Amino acid sequence: MKIGIQIPSFSFSSGPGRLGATIAEIARSAEASGFESLWVMDHFFQIPLLGPAEQEMLEGYSTLTYCAGVTERIRLGTMVTGVTYRHPGVLAKTVTTLDVLSGGRAYLGIGAAWFDREHAGLGVAFPPIGERFERLEETLQIAKQMFSDDDGPFEGKHYQLAETLNLPQSVSRPHPRILIGGGGEKKTLRLVAQYADACNLFHLIGDAELARKLDVLRRHCDDLGRDYAEIEKTVLATADLRPGKSKPSDLIGQCEGLAKLGFQHAIFNFPNPDAIEPLDVFGQQIIPAVAEL
Repeated sequence: MKIGIQIPSFSFSSGPGRLGATIAEIARSAEASGFESLWVMDHFFQIPLLGPAEQEMLEGYSTLTYCAGVTERIRLGTMVTGVTYRHPGVLAKTVTTLDVLSGGRAYLGIGAAWFDREHAGLGVAFPPIGERFERLEETLQIAKQMFSDDDGPFEGKHYQLAETLNLPQSVSRPHPRILIGGGGEKKTLRLVAQYADACNLFHLIGDAELARKLDVLRRHCDDLGRDYAEIEKTVLATADLRPGKSKPSDLIGQCEGLAKLGFQHAIFNFPNPDAIEPLDVFGQQIIPAVAEL
């Protein structure tokens, strides 16, 4: 099993003036500890589950490009980009740029968007959920076209591109891995089966529900003629290694359970995201113990 790290907050104890230095230390330490991937949320305001909107929040792709510059191996992605945030052609170009500059380490993490406050706050259109899913599907089609040799036009219901020129092309071949976040059974998991290289589900829904979501994904794959085994199954969880909380053995057991369900990539965030000690514990004890799962 692969292990990733997600940074959900930039309210570090070192303060705003040292954000760059702290992020660089996290990224380098995660890579040295053997983490497979590093993810940041793609939000402009902090989300209610994690804190007030006024907390520090960095733009996702600028942050990932900075992380690419201070690392050499770890894969990089957003968990996940709301489809409403950027025009699809600009998003595909941005992800391609990250992939080129990182030497082929980019994911395109994407979803239907949900946080209405940041849309209203920054003047970003927030259409109804049905339209957001239509836009998500068109964005996936545009990205696939821009990641290919087809630089012709795209004519959709919501987006029209005169030419999908995208040079240089990505280092990742045939394209950066596309990850769709969310567990909606009628639309999201169908889009995973049709367009994505990876899915992401939340660990907090519990093992039984995770297993059921994967069964739904399998059925969508069967209906579309897609090989279910081609899709990387990732899960987002929290690891709290502070005194009195989880032990390394607890997290190893958690990964063993996830592997039995069919997950190949467990991505953890931490209540103290700027602490380096948990990364060392993962590198010394947890990552080696689950590597063969």
